Amino acid sequence: MHHSELAAAFMTSLGILLVASAPPGSPAPAPPRMTGLMWMPTSPPTPARMAAFHPQPVPIIPALMLVLLAAYLVAVVRLRIRGDSWPVHRTLCWSAGVVIVLAMTATGIDGYGMELFSAHMVQHMVLSMFAPIFLVLGAPVTLALRALPARPPGVRSVRRGLLAVLHSRVARFFAHPVTSLSFFLVSLYGLYFTPVFDALMSTMWGHNLMLLHFLAIGFLYFWCVLGIDPSPRQTSRGLRRYAAPTVRILELGATTPFHAFFGVMLMMSVSLVVGFYRAPVPGWGISPLADQAVGGGIAWGFTELPTLIVLGVLFLQWQRSDERTTRRNERSASRAEAERLQYNEYLQRLAGYDRRHEL
Repeated sequence: MHHSELAAAFMTSLGILLVASAPPGSPAPAPPRMTGLMWMPTSPPTPARMAAFHPQPVPIIPALMLVLLAAYLVAVVRLRIRGDSWPVHRTLCWSAGVVIVLAMTATGIDGYGMELFSAHMVQHMVLSMFAPIFLVLGAPVTLALRALPARPPGVRSVRRGLLAVLHSRVARFFAHPVTSLSFFLVSLYGLYFTPVFDALMSTMWGHNLMLLHFLAIGFLYFWCVLGIDPSPRQTSRGLRRYAAPTVRILELGATTPFHAFFGVMLMMSVSLVVGFYRAPVPGWGISPLADQAVGGGIAWGFTELPTLIVLGVLFLQWQRSDERTTRRNERSASRAEAERLQYNEYLQRLAGYDRRHEL
């Protein structure tokens, strides 16, 4: 009998014993299990096993990220062929973001994330708060607008469609600070403290949808906070006041106490928050409640590094904005001084002309 069959038989026996020993009228504690073509680890977690390359049988997210990386590089090459430049650091940031996503979805950590709450929380934090920062710094919207061909007026094109989306009411709704912040926080409290998490984790498609949700919500949030690409906050008159660096810094800091409170709740809880990880993995010696506390510590402490990175980027943007404003004011002052000197010379010529005619 294979190890997986032995583990399945052991889990079945364990569930029968737990049900048999449960008090009358108490609900059966058997947690939901993953269904679908998913690789589930059988060996206890180690750093080497979690970091090893091990994509799922149906690598949905890794394939999607490789397609996005290829599309990005094609757009960069197209600009270079056309004679236009594209910052190298933008390409490196996008590539780094893709690599970070692959590290969470194409390695052993994806399988261990379906057995251990702590491993899942690492996935959640990295996909929602770390990888999106680098993807946003890659400025994909700006690259697409520059690389896509412009068509004559009245002719439909992908570029015109993208511009229409950026100026739409839907985009203005999602770019509002209240909306983006609410979605970002709902992915914490609305997911883990409702039956939604157990329902999504019970299927292969639900699991991948949840990971894509983490990535998309994180991208939306940092896309609005960093302001690298064109967005409704820069073009919409009603949202333009939210594009100021001070407002974006306040928006960034608003998530910190919610993350800290969420982590503390998990660490201090005396019961399991989600039912999917209720049963301990046989032979691993890991208590689900202790593992949940570790996951809470990860959620509590992970916010520092992404916050420092974003604050550094915002500080550089603020500094460059001040430098551009200073140069613009200096050019305006130089032009005003040149115009004043020209006007004085003109007056002097007129005065000289009048004196000559008086003589």
